[in-house]
Amino acid sequence: MRIVIVGAGGVGGYFGAKLARGGQEVTVVARGAHLDAIRSGGLRIRSAVEGEYVVPVAAVEKVDGLAPADAVIVCVKSFDTETAVAQVRAIVGRDTAVLSLQNGVDNEEKIDAVLGPGRALGGAAYVFATIEAPGVISHTFAGAVALGEMDGRTTPRAERLRDAFAGAGVPVTLSGDIRRVLWEKYLMLGAQAGLTALTRGPIGVIRDTPATWRMYRLIVEELAALGRASGVALPADAVETTLGNAGKLAPHLSASMHYDLVHGKRLELEALHGHAVRLGERLGVPTPTVFAVYAALAPFAEGQR
Repeated sequence: MRIVIVGAGGVGGYFGAKLARGGQEVTVVARGAHLDAIRSGGLRIRSAVEGEYVVPVAAVEKVDGLAPADAVIVCVKSFDTETAVAQVRAIVGRDTAVLSLQNGVDNEEKIDAVLGPGRALGGAAYVFATIEAPGVISHTFAGAVALGEMDGRTTPRAERLRDAFAGAGVPVTLSGDIRRVLWEKYLMLGAQAGLTALTRGPIGVIRDTPATWRMYRLIVEELAALGRASGVALPADAVETTLGNAGKLAPHLSASMHYDLVHGKRLELEALHGHAVRLGERLGVPTPTVFAVYAALAPFAEGQR
């Protein structure tokens, strides 16, 4: 497949390298020193799981002149979704799959608002990876993907993407209810991102502190109630499953929002906690704990002040 990765950060860089290593024709959209390093030396993956390797990939700043892609995988931060998708509109053909591997539960709506209804596939990436240096991705944990059509159909474009990930050695699931999958991830991400950023501490400290571990649970409970009120068929044990998974995380792990906060970068606060607060207000679902996280992090939402 001819695959264009929009955003070659931790997620896009890691999966882009895996897909290229698996034989797919991959082009990454990047900028600045990261772009220059990829062009000159390829994408270098330093993985605690797989070791270190380098994969040559095509890298561009703009997609002008590229042929239509078989798939566009959107990996930019959620606040850049509309801008990034508009910039790659020229390579989105009639049958191009546009897959979001981003944080949050409304990126697919943003993509369809730019490209037209039914263009976006929903996706969830389960991976801990960051840019360590220009052209270098540090991968510390996991590396799986779930994807699917938002209407639950099984389509050739979704099957081709699934097969591309599988052929690259990426554990992949083709889901008939990707909206539920997105919300299941959202339950943990809202708590994990919010509390590791708010406390400036890793999950191990949060679990060992009764007050913060209780707050973690409250966030998950509020998001689960919100998802069900939105019509998402979350399992009855969704809260306990989420907390069980959080209990298995290595104690040193945090979240990308924590990383962005301590490095003075813009936060995905509006897409995660802000979206939940606004949705709760529209649906009449109380989200006091989520709002507390949102309010406390709001002064840092735009990055270093």
